[in-house]
Amino acid sequence: MTQTLDIAGELLDLLATTATEPRANDQLEALTLAVAADLPVLLWGEPGIGKTAALTQLADSLDLPLTTVIASVHEPTDFSGLPVIGADPAVHGVPMAPPDWAVRLVRAGRGLLFLDELSTAPPAVQAALLRLVLERRVGALRLPPEVRIVAAANPRASAADGWELSAPLANRFVHLQWTFDHDVVLRGLGGTWPHTVLPRLDPAGLPDAVAYARRAVCGLLTARGSLVHQLPTTETRRGGPWPSPRTWEMAIRLIAFGTAAGASRDVLSLLVRGVVGDGPGLELLAHMDRMELPDPEDLLAAPGEAVLPDRGDLRQAVLDGVVAAVRQRPERERWDAAWAVLVRALETGAPDLVVVPATTLAKLRRDGWPVPPEIEGLAGAVSISRKAVAA
Repeated sequence: MTQTLDIAGELLDLLATTATEPRANDQLEALTLAVAADLPVLLWGEPGIGKTAALTQLADSLDLPLTTVIASVHEPTDFSGLPVIGADPAVHGVPMAPPDWAVRLVRAGRGLLFLDELSTAPPAVQAALLRLVLERRVGALRLPPEVRIVAAANPRASAADGWELSAPLANRFVHLQWTFDHDVVLRGLGGTWPHTVLPRLDPAGLPDAVAYARRAVCGLLTARGSLVHQLPTTETRRGGPWPSPRTWEMAIRLIAFGTAAGASRDVLSLLVRGVVGDGPGLELLAHMDRMELPDPEDLLAAPGEAVLPDRGDLRQAVLDGVVAAVRQRPERERWDAAWAVLVRALETGAPDLVVVPATTLAKLRRDGWPVPPEIEGLAGAVSISRKAVAA
């Protein structure tokens, strides 16, 4: 029997031995960026989809000891601390003794705290978690700065005796929807899983990244003040990401980290929408796109050197901005330069994007302004020469 168990152990060791490989994965990159930014992360996904495995692999990749706490099987005092009466409580008070897992984290000085099954934790436990998630305090202990917090939850429909997340607790997390990639699962079952690394931040670009993030969020909220705080009306939506001053501050941190790390737009989208929600998050991303558009005045000053965005919606916005600039200060040289920009757009992109701005620009012609030769170059795409002459 002993020999059989030893052989079985060898077989189990072989099955547990896997390799890792670098692989582009937006989910993992978003998770790693949020962990690097020292923000609590909540992974939402169906049971058995690999949330726990992802956290285990993340802890191994970052060389952080993993401490797993099943939130639903703990009492509120396990997070707020258990009162312990001392020799003279009237003088010294009643200290709140922390649980052993918190003591181990403090002794280690670093680690990854994994709060699993968060959606099955009753309201009283969720309330006790508020201070842990926001202030990193457990009873009388404060967790070291090198401790990161990641939680996982199943949607209420697939959770055992699940509860909706309370609005105060939900508003403290970066919410990431965790799904599986078919190819990643197949490679992993074959013995090779994707490898996670901390993002490489460019030291020289840190001040610019912070300035850009603050300008992006403040610019949007200046124009859309109603987005500063929007508490959802339904219990289900309150348990997810929604905009508040706290989550906008989290968005600034995530954008700064993402910018400094050169993260893709898809990764930034996951992170931003994970703190302020889909609607406000998409508005912020659109505002960030507009921030990066070229200045219409620069294009009018050097139309032959115009570099226009590849994305159709952004290109349309740039051309509309050029026409709007001419309308605001109509001068013949500026009008001619705008036609040169439109020709440049026609040469480098889809002709249908030129139709509306060209028609509008033609109507801005003043008496005595000759029709520029650039209009003839646009005749194949839009029929505007006649409108310009008749204007």
